[in-house]
Amino acid sequence: MESQLRFAKEEFAERIRRTKELMDHRGIEVLMVMDPGGMNYLSGYDGWSFYVHQGLLLSLNDDAPHWFGRKQDSNGTRITTWLDEDHIHGYEDFYVQSRYTHTMRYVAEVMDELGLTKKSLGLEMDGYWFNAKMYQELIQKLPGARLMDATNLVNWVKTIKSDGEINYIREASRICERVMQTAIDNIEVGVMEKDVASMVTAAQIYGTEEYGGSSPAIFPIMPTAERTSTAHMTFHPDRKYQKNDVVILELAGARYNYNSPLSRTMYLGEPPADLRRVSDVVIKGLKDTLEFVKPGISAEAVEERWRSNLVGTGIEKPSRVGYSFGLNYVPDWGEHTVSLRPGDKTILKPGMTIHFMPGIWLDTYGFECSEPFLVTETGCEKLIDFPEKLFIK
Repeated sequence: MESQLRFAKEEFAERIRRTKELMDHRGIEVLMVMDPGGMNYLSGYDGWSFYVHQGLLLSLNDDAPHWFGRKQDSNGTRITTWLDEDHIHGYEDFYVQSRYTHTMRYVAEVMDELGLTKKSLGLEMDGYWFNAKMYQELIQKLPGARLMDATNLVNWVKTIKSDGEINYIREASRICERVMQTAIDNIEVGVMEKDVASMVTAAQIYGTEEYGGSSPAIFPIMPTAERTSTAHMTFHPDRKYQKNDVVILELAGARYNYNSPLSRTMYLGEPPADLRRVSDVVIKGLKDTLEFVKPGISAEAVEERWRSNLVGTGIEKPSRVGYSFGLNYVPDWGEHTVSLRPGDKTILKPGMTIHFMPGIWLDTYGFECSEPFLVTETGCEKLIDFPEKLFIK
């Protein structure tokens, strides 16, 4: 069965090396990776099978990680990864969502066969894909192991993108431009919100004439009217666009699960003066902050520069204004590492991709205008070419 790798084996080897370096620094001898984005990053595994327990076991003493997952998904490992048969472990179906046994018991048996049961074991304890029951089972079945927190370890390795990864993010950016234009072109008074949402979703999958898209890690965020006063609301399935609607669009393109997100705001009618003022302040601050970004400065310095643009405007932004993004699956394209906010001392480095997202949510409406950027050797590169303005129809 021929593998369909998206990157050369040498790149995966470098990712493994960098991950092991961080493991060794933290005193972790074996790392269990259950985040689908981390699994993909280290092995290439790409399947919609994360609703059951699956993951990788990476030992400092092995050049390749061991995949474990549902046996019927094992061929997905052979198709999408660079792993050999000795590193593929499929469990029988009686483990799936069982009331009588647990998948971590199987994982403990695999670790015993590999001689890993008395090692320090890093776990993604604050991740979406690892839970209290798993931890409880591992404590019981691995009494000789030292269980350690390794939350976001792989994500920190992922923050610096290779040239190949940046290429996929650029392709995702081209898709995102078409997706955003699709939304803006089709939103009109009297049109059903669901109809435009379906066009947006179709555009995300269609991609471009040259290449197709993946399903982004976040469903299209397309609230209207008072629903724009809060973050992360999607479209209303039974509502038509109305005159004087504020419409927020937080959309993304994705290419092989490499996401590129973008936010813009529309108004259907003549915008009120306060919305125009918010728009002017945010966009001015956005442009000024992007000019300030360069390698060697801290994440909190970027946020401080943004905040300086709000002085005297009466506008406040208490939440963070950006985060690292890239390769990921649902429910989030963010990497849960770098955040543009006070207290984050992370130094920006070339190869980082950051979504600068100064969203403003007020009592009755919101405004968003964001930019994903790549940190370069001398500054930053805007990844998406789309007008920075309040769109009016």
